This record gives sequence, C-alpha cells and structure tokens, in this order.
Amino acid sequence: MTVDLVVRNCTVVTPAGRTPDAGVAVEDDTIVAVGRSDRLPEAHRVFDAEGNVLVPGIVDCHIHNREPGLEYKEDWESATRAAAAGGVTTVVGMPNTDPVIDRPEHLELKFERGEASAHVDFQSYAVVTSANLDLIPAIDETGALGFKIFLGSTVGDVPPPNDGEILEAMERIGKTGKRLGFHEENGEIIDHYTKRFTAEGRNEPIDHSHSRPVIAEREAVERMITFAEETDAKIHMFHVSSGSAAEAVARGKDRGVDVTAETTPHYLWFTEDVMREKGNVARVQPPIRDAEERETLWDVGIDQGTIDCIATDHAPHTPAEKKVDDPFGNTWDAISGFVGLETEIPAMLTFVDQGRLTLEEWVRRHSTRPAQVWGMYPQKGSLQVGTDADFTIVDPDREWTLADRTELHSKNCVTPFEGETFTGKAIATVVRGDVVAEDGTVVGESGYGTRVDID
Repeated sequence: MTVDLVVRNCTVVTPAGRTPDAGVAVEDDTIVAVGRSDRLPEAHRVFDAEGNVLVPGIVDCHIHNREPGLEYKEDWESATRAAAAGGVTTVVGMPNTDPVIDRPEHLELKFERGEASAHVDFQSYAVVTSANLDLIPAIDETGALGFKIFLGSTVGDVPPPNDGEILEAMERIGKTGKRLGFHEENGEIIDHYTKRFTAEGRNEPIDHSHSRPVIAEREAVERMITFAEETDAKIHMFHVSSGSAAEAVARGKDRGVDVTAETTPHYLWFTEDVMREKGNVARVQPPIRDAEERETLWDVGIDQGTIDCIATDHAPHTPAEKKVDDPFGNTWDAISGFVGLETEIPAMLTFVDQGRLTLEEWVRRHSTRPAQVWGMYPQKGSLQVGTDADFTIVDPDREWTLADRTELHSKNCVTPFEGETFTGKAIATVVRGDVVAEDGTVVGESGYGTRVDID
C-alpha cells in the first residue's frame, strides 16, 4: 500500500507519552498509521522530520479574527496564515465582530467567509446578549461551537445580559449540550475605577491595569460558577489572568461544577512590570498581573492542573490604535489586545525548556484538552487512526529572538513579545494531511481550511 504522506524520523508526543524514531502515515486526509518509522508504509510524499518532535495539531480555542466587519485589523485569511506559520492547525473565532455573531445568519456569514479564505481549520462562538435568548436553539442548529457572554467591557462594547438572563441562558444552552464561556470581569467594578482614575488624571498604562483589579475577575468567576451549580450548565472561563481566579476555578471543580478554564502565554510569561517597560503595547483585558498572582497562576493553574487549556486571545489592532508611536501616552486613548498566534508555541516550548512543564503536559493543554472541552475530540487534538491528519512538528531546541514584529503574518502585528527570546519553534504545520507551512513560510492555499463539524 502506498499512502499520500508519511512523516518519518521524529519523536511522537501525546499526553500519554513519547515514541522515538516514529512517524505518522496519512491517506485521504486521515491518519492511517502511527508507529516506528521503519514500519510505516510507502508514500507519494515523505516528510523527514529530522529528529524533531511531532504532536497532535495545536488547537487555539480563542482568537479574534475580526471578520466580518473589521477586516482592516485582521481577517480569516491573515489570521489563519499566522496560525499556519505558527504551527496552529485549528482556531476558534470570537463573536465580537461587526455584525456581532448573535444570530444564525451572522454565524453563517462568518462560516462562509472562513470557507472562502482560511488556511487552517476553524470554528466560531456565538455571543449571548439580552436580545437573543430565544435564538439559542437556532444558533446551535447552525453549528456554533459554543457560546460566549462578555461580563465586562471589551472591544466592541457587547453589552452583557443581566444575571437573570444569564441564568436563563445557562438553562437554554444546557439543553443544547454545548458549553458557555465568559469574559469574566465584573463590569461595575471596572467602570467604577475607570471613572475614578480618569477623574484623578491617572492615565499611565499601569493605571489601566489597576482599574481592572483581580477582585473583578475573581468575583465574576465565582458568580458564574454559582450560577452553573444551580443550572447544571457546562461553563468555561476564557483568558484566566490571575492565580486568585484560578483558585476560584479550582474550588468550583472541587464542588463538582463542570467548569473549565484557559490561560494564555502572556499571563504566564510577563508580570505587570511589562506595562512600565513596554506601555500600551501590552495593554490587554484582563490585564497582566503582578508577580505574586503570576506565580499562583503557575502553582494552582498549571502545577495543580486547574487550567485546562492554553489559548492566545489573539487580538490584532493597528499600530495607531495601540499608540505604538506613544506607548506611554494616555492609556485611555489606547486599545486592548495584541497578536499571539505565532508566539504561543515558542513561549510554551520555552517553559518546557525551563522545566516548568513537560512536553506531554504542554500537548494536553494546547491540543487535546481544548478539543475535548469544545467537543472536537478525537477528530482534533489526537493522533488516533481514523481522525483528521492534523499535526504540528516542532524543534524544541531552536533558540531565536522575535527581533521585529513585522516578521509575523497578521495584518497588524503589535505584540509585547517583540524582542523576547525563545527556545523552541514550529517547523511544519500539517492540516488534514496537507503541509500548509514549513519553517515559518506558508505554503498552503487560502480556502483550504474548513469548518470543524460538531456532532
């Protein structure tokens, strides 16, 4: 038998362990064999991994691709081009676009745009507001991966439902079997401190961070866990930024609530000092926390296993919107968010190199668990025979520096990771058996990526 593709000469790593001198065989977009290199079949194309590491395709379950409506920042093509270059095989888009993804026809539009131009596979969340509770079943039938509620102010100013409506949304979404995620910040606390700080003339980048204190995040996490305990809903906490919030998630898990959580490389990498060093470039919501909160996030979130997923909150904005030319100017004139699709794997592999976590633990949080949490497993996030042939090949020892953000592939590339040095890099990205990127160069065609179907 001669198959379409064989990858040989690598160490295959899954959450269950590692297999040296191994590889994967692919036929008709699916995995047909995983095992020792010398036992794999002949192939029309052989990819020599040169002793590097092959893992299940990386799943980023939190990106802002900005399409429809905000394509001047980013679109499906440019976001998934960055994903391919960075070693990410599946992405999930957020709903705060223009129009917002709050009804079936808007979700269909987002899917149609992705099918036309994506380089890697994709999905999308739908937002829940006070105005669309009755549409939840129809949005579910249209194929949304899950749902999201913005509890605090965010880019796009999507208003949150009130608490009664959130309880009702949980009950309705529970009937679909899907998960409801949150931007978990208490909006009233944030609004209070923002008004107070601006009135006092406090306008430095660190003031934006302090206007969104840890208590705003922790309270929102605890409140949503209490609501989920009442309704038996499945819930998810996006972009957990603090150890205190991770502790709240852990308490919810201990009580038997089906609550999952993610964090991002920037919360694990930086402390709030980055606001004093790089200014509004690092402005993000929730903000990057102090050293004590970061260490608790590592301890409770990573070491104790509370955090399920690694994602990026990839959020492109123009340099003008980020105030790159005046990074320490009035922070209230700047916007929050930055790109992350091409630095997430290097950052996490650097933590592996430092001994903060193992390759197996990284793969579980960055591939397998995101796919499980959002209902895409085992088609995504595994190397099981018969599943999609998605995998990422990485060189865990490659040392490099992101010297210039314009090396990245997004339309707008502002990132606090500019100037940072990493150990580890993606060297090939394979989506359903096609090599879509090699050594940071995208070789796949736009429009190859397809929507992930959810049973």
